[in-house]
Amino acid sequence: MPASDAVERPEQPWSRRRLRSANERLLLDRLRAAGAASRAQLARETGLSKPTVSSALASLATAGLVHEVGTHAPERGRIAVLYAPDPTAGHVLGIDIGRGWLRMAVADLDGEVVARAEVRNRARTSATMADLVVGTARRVVADSGVGPAAVVHAVVGTPGVYDEERRRVRYAMHLPGWGRAGLFDRMREELGIPLEVHNDANLAALGEYTYGVGAGSRLFAYILIGTGLGMGVVSEGRLFTGAHGGAGEIGFLPWPGRRKPETLEDAVSGVAVVEAARAFGMTGHQLTAKAVFDAARQGDSAAVKAVELEGERIAHTVAAAAAVLDPDLVVLGGGLGHSVDLLLRPVRENLRALTPLRPKIVPSGLGEDAVLLGAVATALGTARDLVFERRSGS
Repeated sequence: MPASDAVERPEQPWSRRRLRSANERLLLDRLRAAGAASRAQLARETGLSKPTVSSALASLATAGLVHEVGTHAPERGRIAVLYAPDPTAGHVLGIDIGRGWLRMAVADLDGEVVARAEVRNRARTSATMADLVVGTARRVVADSGVGPAAVVHAVVGTPGVYDEERRRVRYAMHLPGWGRAGLFDRMREELGIPLEVHNDANLAALGEYTYGVGAGSRLFAYILIGTGLGMGVVSEGRLFTGAHGGAGEIGFLPWPGRRKPETLEDAVSGVAVVEAARAFGMTGHQLTAKAVFDAARQGDSAAVKAVELEGERIAHTVAAAAAVLDPDLVVLGGGLGHSVDLLLRPVRENLRALTPLRPKIVPSGLGEDAVLLGAVATALGTARDLVFERRSGS
């Protein structure tokens, strides 16, 4: 057959379906990015014809992906119907697994949280922790009222780095047995929800970029200080995770201390604050980092010295990040985030003495919700694609 005959063939049905799907996705993405719009407005902004826009919107509405949200009355012409994505077309589950707390949330496709839960993590083995995660997840999904089938994707934030090939978490030093292979496979099976696993500091960085003070930053580092020490890096809106997912594991940097070997995590953490306070003479049977910072606010000399030392050590952490990454913004968060008001001055003062590189340093805008909201934001990216593909038949 001559080549010209092939060119003149009528368009194949699969090609027409693909074109319709592309048009529908174009309109849905536009509505999600810029808000409700009329058919005429969508035609102007996308370059599609008005009949094509009308047909695509009708298909999206039939699939439950968009709905009418009101009308617009222009100065001239007919009243126009406004369309927007239907946020109830699917839901996501975000999970933050920490040593002290589990935090979970169910959100719709607009990112609106419809149910959430916080429970103490008293598990002392990986098996009981996995049971606690599954049980709490089932409860928060039930509380959301949307039904398990409506939750199309879940994302878990955990200390350490998830090894997809070996199906296990590495470097989760503060969660006993958490490196056991197959734990997350078991959780996936018991929940019946597709589930991704990410480093908690990375998710905190994404949460801060999406919903908090990192929005609009060209490159920023989120330093998570709590039981351990981690860092997430967002560049141009995208996570930088390195070749094996270990980028940001800043806690492994060596630190000149009394113990050999000692790491930066040993020096910059809630435990380090307590150790420093005791070394300076503070007493108390069950001393916590929070108690040290509360005492510093009351002027306790040992607590004040411990806070100043923590600020100096955090400044070293920021200096290392600044030298390697050159961020325009450094966000301090994690368990010590409640006390950033006391830490910012010593961090900034010590940073000036350490390096000429001085990024802007601010406290987290999301506080303890940073990891959780980062998990929600990450799950939404996948869920929106899944819902479109399932409902549009593309």
